[in-house]
Amino acid sequence: MFDMIKNGGVIMIPILLCGVAATFIIIERIVYFLGLGKSNRNLISKIVPMISEKDYIGASIECKAAATPTSAVIGRALESLDFSSEELNRAVETESARQYPRLERFLTALGIISNVATLLGLLGTVTGNIKAFGVLGDGGTMGNPAILAGSISEALVTTAAGLIIAIPSVIAHNFFVVKADRLMTEAENFVSDMMLKINHEGSKEVTIR
Repeated sequence: MFDMIKNGGVIMIPILLCGVAATFIIIERIVYFLGLGKSNRNLISKIVPMISEKDYIGASIECKAAATPTSAVIGRALESLDFSSEELNRAVETESARQYPRLERFLTALGIISNVATLLGLLGTVTGNIKAFGVLGDGGTMGNPAILAGSISEALVTTAAGLIIAIPSVIAHNFFVVKADRLMTEAENFVSDMMLKINHEGSKEVTIR
């Protein structure tokens, strides 16, 4: 493995740095979303009975204690029960927009890393080929086989390394973006169901996935 990295030349250094950064972001986001899902489930299990018993203050306190994007959106709705429907919807949308960056943390960087890793791999391909053609130009028809093989190896290794980092980064970036959108949508749907229950007794139970 070390020899392969060495064969990739100096361009392997930024490619490896991209790989380290991407790995950190992916692990951090996985841990974050797993913990967030657990926190949201615990929150919903606590506040649904409170809402059924019209204990809106207690539910609001639980939302503040949870301190998640979902709880912030629900808590904002609970604090706005005296507003008109239009004002309440506006308050919920504003809070959703305010909380969304917490769900998107590091995702912009992950998207950039995926693009940069691909470009660095392409750059390694170009520089490796330039060296290979330089060997052919300096050494006649075949040039020095060892140097030629090293140049070709550099081109192939950097291309492969760039793609190895870029492909998982793109997949993870898209997955986390979809996850963030889904969480905000579920929070807003919960608020809609909650308001139906509050305003119309006997309507469907308040649920969230």
